Amino acid sequence: MQVFEKTITVSKEDIDDLNHVNNVRYVQWVQDIAKEHWLTYATKDLLNSYSWFLVNHFIEYKNQALLGEKLLLKTYVPKVEGVSTIRHVDIINAETNQLIVTSKAKWCLIDSKTQRPTRIIPELAKLFN
Repeated sequence: MQVFEKTITVSKEDIDDLNHVNNVRYVQWVQDIAKEHWLTYATKDLLNSYSWFLVNHFIEYKNQALLGEKLLLKTYVPKVEGVSTIRHVDIINAETNQLIVTSKAKWCLIDSKTQRPTRIIPELAKLFN
């Protein structure tokens, strides 16, 4: 299983009126790291032929993150099955190794021409192994 990682620093724009990262920002980061993972490894042909549709999303907030903290975003897809995957994302304080957020999201593969769900082909599945 391939793990895709990215480190970010909490900025002033990420902070809410309670002086910690706004919950909506975590959701955005979960979406951003999923998209970046896909765009990094998918070929041009795959990008032209397919897109992903979010079916459902679960997010659990474990701790808070504060201004200036470095966060490690990790994403992986442990199982590819039929027309969908479950993508995991963990957001961890890079300095303390404390888990901040954990997320699971079900994504459905969409054929770009028909705009309908389509079976995940082996070439695409290999991107996540």
